[in-house]
Amino acid sequence: MLYDSLRERVLSLELAPGAALSRAEIAQSYGVSQTPVRDALQRLEAEGLVETFPQSRTQVSRIDLAHARETQFLRLGLELEVARVLAALPDPAAALAPARRILERQAAALADDDLESFSALDAGFHRALVEAAGHPALWDLIAERSGHIDRLRALNLPDPGKPLDILSRHREILEAIAAGDRAAAEAAVRRHLSGTLQAAEAIKARRPDCF
Repeated sequence: MLYDSLRERVLSLELAPGAALSRAEIAQSYGVSQTPVRDALQRLEAEGLVETFPQSRTQVSRIDLAHARETQFLRLGLELEVARVLAALPDPAAALAPARRILERQAAALADDDLESFSALDAGFHRALVEAAGHPALWDLIAERSGHIDRLRALNLPDPGKPLDILSRHREILEAIAAGDRAAAEAAVRRHLSGTLQAAEAIKARRPDCF
């Protein structure tokens, strides 16, 4: 789907913040008419990932830190509740099994230095926990708003030690939930989700072109 492809290219920074977008060039590249291109760009604009300047140009939006913090606030609320729900299960092992399998694949991706797959599996890990708690639609709602924070994460991921830190935090979350320790699970979620925003100003200073 054209929208999905363009969105992934924006989130991965292949289409960099500030990059100009030509409907005609996109249509030619994908072998489609300009109508689906227009529709896809309108959806991306509604998510804040694209900006259109009438009679002028269309471009990929720059990363908005205020928007990133707002989305992270919503996500933190959801994932804290997910951790509480899962930790309260009589036997959370079965519910955690999909997330554990993803974590194993994520570790393998890192061993292969495949950060693209690692990033996709990162999102899959969190989605698996939300699904285990019975609220996949809520993950979809937050994912639709996550373009700015996801691009900030894309800039943060290659930093030395960041991928290993992510794996460690994921393991902490699973271990706390499996032990039925709600307080520890919540603390692990807070530590994990705070990392990128704590580094936001340093990332901005390093890559001012993206903001």
